[in-house]
This record gives sequence, structure tokens and C-alpha cells, in this order.
Amino acid sequence: MSRLINNTYIIVVFIVLAFFYACKDDFVSTEPLVEVPAELVWSDAGLAEGFVVEIYNGFGQGGLDEQMQASLTDEAMFTHPGRGINTITESRSNPADQGWINGTYSYEALYTRIRATNIAISELAEPRFDNTDNMVNRLKGEAHFLRAYYYHQLLRFYGGIPLVQHVYQLGETDYSIARNSFEECVDFIVADCDTAAQLLQGLAVQSGRAGEVAALALKARVLTYAASDLYDIPTASSKSSMIAGFGNTELIGYTSGSRPERWQKAKAAAQAVINQAAYAYKMDLSESVAPDEGTENYIVLSMGGGSTAVAADGARELILGRYFVDMKDEGGTYVGRNNGPNGYHNWAGNTPIQNLVDDYETIDGERFDWSNPAHAAAPYQNRDPRMYGTILHDGSDWKPRTADVAGRDPNNQIQTGSYQVNSGGSIVVVPGLDTRTSPIEDWNGSHTGYYMRKFIDPSAAIVDQNTRQKVPWPVLRYTEAVLNYVEACIELGEETEARTWLNRIRFRGGMPAVTDAGIALRNRYRNERRVELAYEEHRFFDARRWMIAAETLGQKIRVIRIFGALKPGSSVSQYAYNPDNYNYTYTAQDLDPGIENRQWLDKMYFMCFHRDEINRNTKLIQNPGY
Repeated sequence: MSRLINNTYIIVVFIVLAFFYACKDDFVSTEPLVEVPAELVWSDAGLAEGFVVEIYNGFGQGGLDEQMQASLTDEAMFTHPGRGINTITESRSNPADQGWINGTYSYEALYTRIRATNIAISELAEPRFDNTDNMVNRLKGEAHFLRAYYYHQLLRFYGGIPLVQHVYQLGETDYSIARNSFEECVDFIVADCDTAAQLLQGLAVQSGRAGEVAALALKARVLTYAASDLYDIPTASSKSSMIAGFGNTELIGYTSGSRPERWQKAKAAAQAVINQAAYAYKMDLSESVAPDEGTENYIVLSMGGGSTAVAADGARELILGRYFVDMKDEGGTYVGRNNGPNGYHNWAGNTPIQNLVDDYETIDGERFDWSNPAHAAAPYQNRDPRMYGTILHDGSDWKPRTADVAGRDPNNQIQTGSYQVNSGGSIVVVPGLDTRTSPIEDWNGSHTGYYMRKFIDPSAAIVDQNTRQKVPWPVLRYTEAVLNYVEACIELGEETEARTWLNRIRFRGGMPAVTDAGIALRNRYRNERRVELAYEEHRFFDARRWMIAAETLGQKIRVIRIFGALKPGSSVSQYAYNPDNYNYTYTAQDLDPGIENRQWLDKMYFMCFHRDEINRNTKLIQNPGY
């Protein structure tokens, strides 16, 4: 196990120190100027709080890194090669080369954070400072929550992992430790969530920090996962010969016990969250809102979960967010630069793929179908309003172009096709400004014909790559708990209750009620979760735990090719999207070979442990298939 040795001093990031009892002769002082002795940290409320707050840095940029986990799924593809994305999407991960792993799932990094939580929990067991404003309970509760959160990140990535509950010291005889069973890990995380919820109960929630409801929401997520197909070994074994042949299945799932009981626990945990009406942002509707309002509601959620644009009843959506600070120039503030169109001098990083676009229903609740002539002729008209809050497509209205491009596109519309225009008495074909052959920038355009819209501030003042934005990452939000509740109800056969809550989400988004039952309702729910939680790091795990990865994550990437032909009699010298002037042809096709050749192998249900961790900890059993 890496990073287990205790240091003499504890580093506290937020404290600038040149203080206390240093010798008056500075040149003979041996006190480090950037560290504080542990005995001082835990006898001072402010220093102890600084220690616990620093542990939140394990959230990293949330999910708003330049490379996003969406590009490891059937939501998106990463435009720029050579970043380790293909290693995972092509099922080439191995103990020597795992592929790209966001630091928020890094085995080594998370155990560093877990060690810090163990220190805090140990030191706060007998606090040495006054419990003003319930500071001790707050810090203990947050430490338990953070330990649960980081263990849950490991659990859903690797399966059962070693549960370290104490602080290793120098001179111990053995630093190796075996993996705990999957069931033991779930029980431990749930217990930490329960402890955190109890300690934080009734305390005011501070922005970016966990409160009681965050602990309840994390518990609901963990128990929903635990009840799923992948983690029920009899079910998983019937679907995967690799899992059936693994000699230590207790490490990756439940080998006994009752799935209905697990679903009952998941339902109860989710219900404890959805009972928190203060977070139920526009979830009391009895019918669908207008499509434009549905899009706007979804944009409000992606801009901060209703925490800044609060509903009339004061409800908000975001339970726990990773917020960003301008002064720190944090990477998460550049989500617009990283993902926006190249015609705006952005980088087109994590572009939506046609596979996701096709899963947005029509406005009347039908499945979109390319074999339907009406659908194929106008694929971006009359779709689920949430699509327009998630994806920029050809013809989408967007921000004003930068000054050097404004003259080429005064209408501020996304251009991802090729179009005929009149030039010098002839008809010529010109590339759109946001394509890979753009006259603005030709190295960073979308391969797919789409751009990410979600999480990008629509303000006209935030256009180019030099402008930061302040949109938080949704670590935990109310709607996820509602979806967890719906899933548990479906699996328990409580379909009326499931439809009631599923329709509340749909009404807010401008979609009609569902009336499905049985397998159709389950499939409808799964698609609803897919579009509602797009780009929020759920699809990577949902496709695995439902064991549908082969037919979803393993699909070839689909893209769109668009051609605008001038209608007879039309004369256009500068292109602008206009169906009165153009006949548009939309062709959905596979991504050109050689860019990313996705495939699914069952070993990818669980990520492998790096060989360095296996070498450091000889008790660590490798996951199946590696």
C-alpha cells in the first residue's frame, strides 16, 4: 500500500505560516515555515478545520478536466489523440498501461486522501479545542463523509478494495493489506455515511462542503449500485463467463443474500433524500412545461443546479458541488475553452457522438428513428428539450463570434456541415466555420459534427479560451436520488410509484408522461437516466452495473455529415443556416476507421490494479481478465 508512512508534520494548504514561537534569531530556527506540528493543528479549531477542508481537494476538478469521463462512454469522444483514452475504449487496459484515469479515481491519490480522513477521525475522537458552533461534529461528520466518498470512488472503479481504518506509523512490521470483500466495502461506506449524516444533522450547509443530505445521497448511490446486476454474482456469472470463472468473486460482488432486500435498502435510502423538499427544484409539476421552458430548466440545472437561479418556492437542486475560484485559476473554469467550437477558437475536446444524440426522444415521446423519413429530414427539430441544453448541433444559435470571426457569421450559428454558396457566378462548396476544415482553425474541429453545450456558460461575455467561468461540478444532485428511487421501485415491481417520479423529471424537462410497464418501463427509465445525467460521470458506471456495456460502450462511434444544397433560385454569397434557401441532407455514419476503434471486453467491467500497486502490496489480488 502506497503513501502509508506518517510524517512528523501535517501540511495544511490554506495556512500561511511564519508564526508562533519561532526563535527570535530566525537564522537558527528549525521550525518549517510551511508546516505546522500536528499537536498544534488538533488543539486549534481553525487549523483543524483547515486540515479537513484541504481533504476536499481530492475532488480535483470534479469532472471538468480537459479530458472528461464522458469520452470513455457512448456519450462523447475525445478529439485529440495520444491521451490514453483509446486504451480504455478499445479494451486494451492492462496492469502496465491502464489508460487515462481521472485523478479522482486514482488508486494512489485516493488512499492519500483516505489517510488524511483517518488522521482527522482519530484526532477528533478526543478534541482538544472548544466545540464552538458544533465545530467538532461538523469536522468529524465531514471526515466520515469524505472517507466514504473516496472509498466509493475506488469501489465503483475497482470492486472490493483494502479498507484502511487506522493511521499507519513508522516501524510497523507489515504494510501490506488484503482486499476486503465487496459486501464489506459497501457496509463500511454505508456506516460512514450514516455516521456523517448523524453528526451533520441540523447543521447549516456551507457551499462546497458536505451536509447531512450529501451523506444520505451518497448512501443512496452506493446502495443502488450494490443492488445492480454486475454486483450480484449469480446474475453476473450468467451474463459473463469471465466473471463466472474468477476464483475470488466475493471481491467483486455479493455471492449470497437477497437482491430484493438490497433493492429495498436502496429504495429506503433514496427516499430519505427525495423527502428533502428544499432540493426538489421544480419537481412538483403535474404536467409538462413548454419546450423552451424545459430547455431553460435544464440549463439552469447545468449552470449550478438551481442554487443560483432559485425556484419561486426556494427549492434548489445541487446537494454538493465542486465550486471554482478565479484567484486559483482552476482547470474546471475552462470547460468552455476545452469543449467549445473551434470556430470560436475553442478546443472541441469532448464532443457528443451520434449514439447519444439518437437516444433523445422526439418531443411527443417517440423513439427517434433514422428510417423514419420525417425524422431523417429534420433530425434537430421537435426533440427532447434537454438535448438543446446539452448539445450544440449544426444550426444551433450560440454566442457572438469573436471579433476576428464576427464578419464571417453575423448570425452566430454553429456550422458543422458543408454548404453551397454563390461565388463569382459559380456555385462552390464551403466548409462550416466549426468543422475540421474550418477557415478559422483547422486542427481542433469536432470529428462528430457536434459540440458540448452542457456546463458551458451561455453569457456573451464568455466567448474565447482566455475567459474563465464559474459553473460548479455536480458531485451529488437531487435528481440522481430521484432516479435511484425510480430504479429501485421498478426492480421491486412498484411501477406506479416509479412512473410518478419519473414523470416529474420529464415534466420539468418539457417531456410527456410515460405509461410503459415491465421491461419497456425499465428501458425507458434507463434512457431517461442517460439523457438527464449526460456528461456527469454516470454512464461509465451505469452501463457496467446494468451489464449492457457490450451493446453500448462497445458500439462503434457514430457521427453526422451534413450538406446544404442551394434551392433553385436561391442566391447566397455568405452562408447562414436557412431552410428557405437550402435543402439539407443529414447522413449518420460510422467514424472514419483508425481514429478510435471501440470494442468491449468483459475485463473492462472492473479496472485493473497497476502492477506497481501489486508489487508494493503482495496481498492485492488482481481483478478478473488481466
